[in-house]
Amino acid sequence: MDELLHWFCLKNVPGIGNHLFKRLIDRFNLPEVVFQASRKELLEVEGISKRQSAAILNYKVPQSIKAELDQTHHKGYKIITLTDSSYPPLLREIPDPPPFLYVSGSLDGSPKNIAVVGSRNPTAYGISATQKLCADLCAYDINIVSGMAVGIDTAAHQGALAGKGKTVAVLGSGFNRIYPS
Repeated sequence: MDELLHWFCLKNVPGIGNHLFKRLIDRFNLPEVVFQASRKELLEVEGISKRQSAAILNYKVPQSIKAELDQTHHKGYKIITLTDSSYPPLLREIPDPPPFLYVSGSLDGSPKNIAVVGSRNPTAYGISATQKLCADLCAYDINIVSGMAVGIDTAAHQGALAGKGKTVAVLGSGFNRIYPS
């Protein structure tokens, strides 16, 4: 868990979003090494300002991060970091991948995933077409990945389940801030 603490802390540093987080990991390999870096080394990372380097160097771990890690462990969630071999490889390739993922259930590492996104206020035809498309895709062992919003996201998951396939729900926030509710 101590290893994960550094991941959560670096993500919590003001001004360090996913893009800069990835650049720091590309340069230093691990968050704990980022926190051990000198100001000079930090400023050598493209996009890191003097203010951000100072925020990293002066960072103090808030109790809320330790509490979130404890809660994650207590609820049985796994955390997959950007450097973990089970992190989805295509997600790792985007310019600003999430530094870590909360996982409930399992990630099978299958390259046969398709993301389905759409309106929260779809037409009846949109819902029906999404459900059918997703059920049909599952017949080809394609996993359906979508958010948890009402509308097309829900229709995608329903279609995958109707097609007896696998579905992955993606939260845009941590498990303790489920949105939409």
